[in-house]
Amino acid sequence: MLVFSIFYVVVGVAELFVLVTSNFTVFYIGVLGLLNLFTAYGLFRKKRWSVPLVIALFFIGITFGATTLYYSIVSQTFEGALSFHVALIAYLLMTLAAFVYVMAKREKFQGAKSDISGTET
Repeated sequence: MLVFSIFYVVVGVAELFVLVTSNFTVFYIGVLGLLNLFTAYGLFRKKRWSVPLVIALFFIGITFGATTLYYSIVSQTFEGALSFHVALIAYLLMTLAAFVYVMAKREKFQGAKSDISGTET
């Protein structure tokens, strides 16, 4: 779990860095950065609200990462931006791994389930 928390912190800080270096013109990257930081905290503390954030960031991250990778490869040769492409592929794989892991372990985040009467099972 710590690995995925660190992953979301690194991604969040990187996205906030992009926001600052773009003179705040791509504000949605800043929103994604904050969501990543909130998700990192939620995963580290095993908060139940982190599960929906991981799900949302999975779909957003896969869409954003795959689209960026595709257009980067199409617009330039693979050799020209090899480290960027490798980083994007690593981002996509880590996003997928975090999603699969959290979905497999989501019961740890959700806590004890309760039945209709409100008693814990």
